[in-house]
Amino acid sequence: MCEHLVRRAVRRRRARRTRRRECGRGGGPGVHAGGMGLAAELGREVRGDVEFDAASRALMTMDASNYRRVPVGVVAPRDAEDVAAALEVCRRHGTAVVARGAGTSIAGQATGTGVVLDFTRYMNRVLDLDPAARTARVQPGVILDTLRGGAARHGLTFGPDPSTHRRCTLGGMIGNNSCGSHSVAWGTTADNVRELSVLTYGGEHARLARGGDGVPARIREEVAALVGGDLARLRTGFPELPRRISGYALDELLPERGEDWARAFTGSEGTLGVLTEATVALVPAPRARVLAVLGYRDESEAAEAAPELLPHGPLTVEGMAADLVVGSARESLPRGDAWLFVEVGGEDEAQARERAGRLCHAAASGTTAYALVVDPADQRVLWRIREDASGTATRMPDGTEAWPGWEDCAVPPARLGVYLRDFRALMREHGLRGLPYGHFGDGCIHVRIDFDLLGPEGVARFRTFSVELADLVVRHGGSLSGEHGDGLARAELLPRMYGPEMVGLFERFKDAWDPAGRLNPGVLARPDRLDANLRFAVLPKDTRPTRPDGFSYPHDGGDFTAAVRRCVGVAKCRETQPGPAVMCPSFRATGEERHSTRGRARLLHEMLAGEVVTDGWRSREVHDALDLCLSCKGCRSDCPVGVDMATYKAEFLHHHYAGRPRPAAHYSMGLLPRWLRLVAATRTAPLLNSLARTPLAHVAKRLGGVAPERDIPPVARTSFTRWWRAQGRTDGALAAPASRVVLWPDTFTNHLSPEAGSAAVAVLRDAGIEPVVPPGAVCCGLTQVSTGQLGRARSVLRRTLDRMEPALRAGVPVTVLEPPCAAALRTDLPELLPDDPRAARLAGLVRTFAETLEQHAPDWEPPRLDRPVAGQNHCHQHAVLGDAADRRLRQRAGLTGELSAGCCGLAGNFGFEKGHFEVSSRCAEDQLLPAVRAAGPDVELLADGYSCRTQLSQLAGVHSRHLAEVLAEGLRRRPAAGPGDAGKAPEGNPGTE
Repeated sequence: MCEHLVRRAVRRRRARRTRRRECGRGGGPGVHAGGMGLAAELGREVRGDVEFDAASRALMTMDASNYRRVPVGVVAPRDAEDVAAALEVCRRHGTAVVARGAGTSIAGQATGTGVVLDFTRYMNRVLDLDPAARTARVQPGVILDTLRGGAARHGLTFGPDPSTHRRCTLGGMIGNNSCGSHSVAWGTTADNVRELSVLTYGGEHARLARGGDGVPARIREEVAALVGGDLARLRTGFPELPRRISGYALDELLPERGEDWARAFTGSEGTLGVLTEATVALVPAPRARVLAVLGYRDESEAAEAAPELLPHGPLTVEGMAADLVVGSARESLPRGDAWLFVEVGGEDEAQARERAGRLCHAAASGTTAYALVVDPADQRVLWRIREDASGTATRMPDGTEAWPGWEDCAVPPARLGVYLRDFRALMREHGLRGLPYGHFGDGCIHVRIDFDLLGPEGVARFRTFSVELADLVVRHGGSLSGEHGDGLARAELLPRMYGPEMVGLFERFKDAWDPAGRLNPGVLARPDRLDANLRFAVLPKDTRPTRPDGFSYPHDGGDFTAAVRRCVGVAKCRETQPGPAVMCPSFRATGEERHSTRGRARLLHEMLAGEVVTDGWRSREVHDALDLCLSCKGCRSDCPVGVDMATYKAEFLHHHYAGRPRPAAHYSMGLLPRWLRLVAATRTAPLLNSLARTPLAHVAKRLGGVAPERDIPPVARTSFTRWWRAQGRTDGALAAPASRVVLWPDTFTNHLSPEAGSAAVAVLRDAGIEPVVPPGAVCCGLTQVSTGQLGRARSVLRRTLDRMEPALRAGVPVTVLEPPCAAALRTDLPELLPDDPRAARLAGLVRTFAETLEQHAPDWEPPRLDRPVAGQNHCHQHAVLGDAADRRLRQRAGLTGELSAGCCGLAGNFGFEKGHFEVSSRCAEDQLLPAVRAAGPDVELLADGYSCRTQLSQLAGVHSRHLAEVLAEGLRRRPAAGPGDAGKAPEGNPGTE
């Protein structure tokens, strides 16, 4: 049912975009003049989606590279017949065509100026899986991990596994001849391709396999003449190394190699034909794996050691240096300044451990230390460090931006150590820095370098360095590309690797397939210049903020444009499988690129560029994409480069509505703290709760922009602060004694869930901590920030700082029960008031409930509850606060089991806003609701966030509680340890009517 609702909502949104496109509405051009006839004809001939509007084009301008090319339109074909129809129409119009998967290419080959074919939307299935033959038949848009998941049920896997395996497509992997960390065992994609179905730009169908029987006669004859006429060059002109990806693999068509057309096509980067189906080989997956982590003094020593490990038959030999390991991750690695990650397989754990032990013993004399990691969860933690490197390497330790461009050149593994030394020397010569890592066992190095690609001098240095590095790679017998293809980044330099004669053969090969030159022009054959089409060239040079009262972007030099540039397109936000991450719930709900973190960043980039999206901060395209952003902040921690779309959304809304009326929800929910204070002051909660159960509620929801499917939550008859004062507690002495903490009366705890506040008082007092409550109202500004009312938020926060002045001077810790409020105080507060030192001081004093108990009552013993738990770990807890203290507290209390990751989908006001109910529900169905349904009757449902508790109540009909409530109940049931108030809850707990 929920799936149906989401699909219906997505269809409605697409229909609205189509109407805007046809009517010429939207902030940028709809169907621009040059594409009107093409779009109309494609719309008649293609059953899939045809999108020529500004937003759809803007989303496809970039991949994960430094490059940007603006397409004329986007087509999402439903099947091979649609692909053929699209090619026929484009052929009649002389329009270029670019095939695109997940857009994770790092060399620019997934960008283009013609029609982009997006295979991820419909042509994304595993068509057949044959365990006996160990093959699978797939469509080009299938995600690699979808294939691997199906194969795993038969003890098989697809060998090549790039770090983007959770979101990259098989079509993209075939286009680039991708490899991944297990290539030392299972080879490249070309080694695992058996048969390909391809359509040429001219409309010919080709079935590519060994022998070439399915190749159209015209192409086969032309290529046979090309190969037969230059056999000597093809036999001697390609370097012998495991990661030679650059250029066309013409040597695979030699007679002694069996004339393998599928292998020759793999790595052609969409320049020869359009892939519609592939048959690939599967390999047996080891039943057990052990990870050996070997430490070395530096990366060159690690690189020199890597080839010596290959005779032991490892599955991986991956390397990286210390400058790529940030934070606490270093503590999980053995002593050293560089490491090799060497995975070893076996029939069982004992065999894998024994093989890994032998390998470590053989390598021990050259290492600084080593460790065997057996537990799969611990292995995943370490592999995440390696897999996130493509994102984390985009920022140098001092925050300087670093870029791809020389991401994956490869040399013979035996020469990798000396090559790395020469490479480092060349960077020093040019005043550049980079963080090398990669597939040391295959001689392949990934690196992001701090090129200045914003100004002409930096771009000139980028070009000069690229030429000199190409020559260095060739001197070491290497390949300009060892994994990601040549694309726009390196194809211009192929003559330096192969010589002009071989490059001439490449051009003839391209012409045999694509005489019109319309498939991905500018790539591989007759390439564009490597310093053309740079994505930064279109950005404004004056990046000063247009309004001074927005966010300060301290990690980006105060520059919103630099913050948007953080997104380099690695697309971790496009992962669709549930897991420990939060990012990106709206993409998982809709499957649309514009609702991913990357898609929104692309639209913001184009908004700043002003070429495709032309209305600036008034852009409707950007507004519509951000409308389904839940402001969960998951990207702030899960995105490898720390994109914070919740902040960017607030900034955009701040500008978008400047000087004009806002949606009703911004006034009703954005100003919720004000309305709830008014209700408390007038003591009208019982009346409002009664009216909420009458037909008047429908009128109120319509006027307030509230989703009609939602129930209005009841307001507490007695607020927490009123209850607090009724207990005879003082609220003015914020500055003493040492055992005192300020208990923050956030809006949700105070007015909607005061029972959580009174429970926290009981627990804190039992732990020997005396809570105090601030005099007067305080607020974190969360609801104003999430609706982009940043001016109001700053005023609210200044008043809060004034009232908290005594506690700030005394350094009294501030305990915040509501995770999003704690997160807002830690991050939004100092970023909105950077010039007020009190803001940073308060942010530094904020503690969660569990952190308070752990830091200020380390010897306190919580009541033993001994029951399993389920529920929701708040997305802001995950993204900003961390939940380690909460986990330890639950463990000490005997609360076993895991809380759901992801986002509950309510996300403050998001799930209550009109038009968001379907997506909000789908987000809850991702992980939370299935976990709650599977929970037994004895399972305690925990959710520290009021929104999460409300979502569970309204969608699942279950009651969940804050951890403080559960512990307080345990205290009431625990026998008193002695005289006094310990363990006794305060009387007169507040609550709703």
